[in-house]
Amino acid sequence: MDIDIVLKNKEQKVPPAIPAEMRAVVLDGAGFSHLRVRKVITPRPGPGQMLARVDAAGICTSLIKLIEQGSAHSLLSGWDVSRFPVVLGDEGSVTLMEVGAELRSRFHPGERYVVQPAVDIAPINHRERYKEEGKGVSKVAVGYTLDGHLAEYILISEEILAAGCLLPLSDSSLPFAHAALSEPFSCVISAQDHHVHLTQPEALKPRGVTRGLKPGGVTVILGAGAMGRMHVALAMSYRPRAIVVADLVESRLELVRTLFGPRAVTDGILLRTLNPAEKSLPAVVSEMTNFAGADDVIVAVGSRKAIADAQLLIGRGGVLNLFGGLKKGEDVVDIDTGLVHYKEINITGSSGGSPWDIARTVELMAAREIDASGHIAQIGDLEHVPEFLTRIKAQAIDGKAVVYPHRRTSEIRVVKSWSAQDEREYLKGGG
Repeated sequence: MDIDIVLKNKEQKVPPAIPAEMRAVVLDGAGFSHLRVRKVITPRPGPGQMLARVDAAGICTSLIKLIEQGSAHSLLSGWDVSRFPVVLGDEGSVTLMEVGAELRSRFHPGERYVVQPAVDIAPINHRERYKEEGKGVSKVAVGYTLDGHLAEYILISEEILAAGCLLPLSDSSLPFAHAALSEPFSCVISAQDHHVHLTQPEALKPRGVTRGLKPGGVTVILGAGAMGRMHVALAMSYRPRAIVVADLVESRLELVRTLFGPRAVTDGILLRTLNPAEKSLPAVVSEMTNFAGADDVIVAVGSRKAIADAQLLIGRGGVLNLFGGLKKGEDVVDIDTGLVHYKEINITGSSGGSPWDIARTVELMAAREIDASGHIAQIGDLEHVPEFLTRIKAQAIDGKAVVYPHRRTSEIRVVKSWSAQDEREYLKGGG
């Protein structure tokens, strides 16, 4: 379907014809041999449901765990993918195409939305497919037991609506691909929102609390991969006086300087990058803080050594965020309790975000506090999803891969950035 037709129909509020079949990325067992792009019946919405066109979808690394585990994945809650294959994809931006009769006063074809995939509600549909018919299941997820974004169309089910997980895009100029990255950015927003700093400007006054990174403080981010760079982007919105980014890969550090150097100068933030194998990170932080230590330290890489090293960087009353997850069986690390006790530091972590985090991401994108352009590295078609996942597993993509389900192409395009103009030109192009 041509994107110009979709946009024209959006203006006229007339939904285009919905095809009987659509392409989708489907998992029907454990392992990559059970992953394929195939034709499936296009879902049709019931009275309390809607059908949306998937405008763009991001490829999340968490898909690898789902593919490898199949029905054993905890979020499937007993759902047998060999009997009931699932459509993958937890990141995406959509346009409503068909609205169920019960929802037509609230929703209209042509409206754009993003979906929070972590749906904190008990299953409403297909309860018989879950263990013990869904008893005790309190959370479902888009791209798991709810249809995902790696398809030409997605069913917006009662679960999504009841949990408040359908978030509107008020800025119509926001590119499809940028909106699709609202989910990974929302995880970063949730993580930094977990930072809590106690304040007590007067000794005889009660302590106050500030949430988020400390404005005017020093933030250290360990790991400059895709998620680490998203942490840098969001950290700048808190206006710390300095951000230190450490990574062992020089090309990642160069990308940090390219993406954020000009804005750091504009906002008066000192941006420092370094390879900890070549220069002492504790020494640099001590020098920058007059030996007081950093206010916020984010470990954005799954590394036990990085967590151990991060403890040496925290100042009194600071926050250590363990954002990068460790493999099960390797996730027990030594913590210096003396730091927690005598320096009164907080250790926090988070997994995923909430609908508010998605809404906040969209708000920051509209305000140009977050620019997703430089976080997109590869562009392709639904047919390329298995290849993208293979590259991600091999760490051969440094950034996000995005697909346009309705734009057919045999080419995987490698890009340094992906702007609104790039998207417009791409969607007007041929296959």
